[in-house]
Amino acid sequence: MGSLKNRDIISILDFTKEEILYILDLSKEMEKKGCPDILRGKVLANLFFEPSTRTRLSFEAAMKRLGGEVIGFDELGTTSTVKGESLKDSVKIIEGYCDIIVLRHFLEGASRLTADSISIPVINAGDGASQHPTQTFVDLYTIKNAKGVLENLTVGFLGDLKYGRTSHSLAYALAHFNAEMYFISPPSLRIPKDYMEELELRCVSYHEVDSIYEVSDKLDILYCTRIQKERFADPVEYEKVRGVYKLSKSIMDGLKVKDDLKILHPLPRVDEMDESMDTTSYAVYFQQAHSGIPVRETLLAVILGAI
Repeated sequence: MGSLKNRDIISILDFTKEEILYILDLSKEMEKKGCPDILRGKVLANLFFEPSTRTRLSFEAAMKRLGGEVIGFDELGTTSTVKGESLKDSVKIIEGYCDIIVLRHFLEGASRLTADSISIPVINAGDGASQHPTQTFVDLYTIKNAKGVLENLTVGFLGDLKYGRTSHSLAYALAHFNAEMYFISPPSLRIPKDYMEELELRCVSYHEVDSIYEVSDKLDILYCTRIQKERFADPVEYEKVRGVYKLSKSIMDGLKVKDDLKILHPLPRVDEMDESMDTTSYAVYFQQAHSGIPVRETLLAVILGAI
């Protein structure tokens, strides 16, 4: 799959089903064996204009485990952006300091703009409410490990589906695998129309519902997300939906669900998932977070031509 060398990762839509499966298979080998030092001499620039824990640190850990170096920042206030420097100028300068850029930005389209402005590979680590494609590779890897398959699963998406970029990317990816999808959210946080239109073009079977009680017995996977306060322009609107969904062991005990249901969450969680869930057989979200290492090691190694 030499075509992946020097590729940008901006949208999961840029990848074929075969390419996705290839990355997942390589990630399994990476987790088993590792590849120390294959990126020795390479430099990753982590440019995080928005807060991050898992994505930023897993990219940093992945690069260092492969023998590479990491530069960058994780706070907007420490950059020349506060002096008025444009994103385009910033990345054109940083391009000369590194071999690959990982960018998280609060504006939709920022990663595409960056990729179009420079000649080294760019990885989208989340752009506004749009997409988060490397998280999708992690999610698919977790689902495949938990269920053994990706094909023909029934998947529920619960929570903030309007602003939830991880849900947007995962829904697109699961369209490759004949998934049936249930979008569970309050009316004000429905998945945007353009995403639904794309799923319709791909002949995906999907349903919009208000309550998990309507569909809990159908699900193989439940993908839970927090209500993202930072995406709301009006605090009053956030308060209307805050805490509208909450999962706990007692709530799960009252639901009719499949014994082998698995629950994912891209984290962080706030009040939508109680810690009592952590000890249930459903919870795989900590494994999901830890899977970010082998998956991102694989993506970095493939894009930089090391494997």
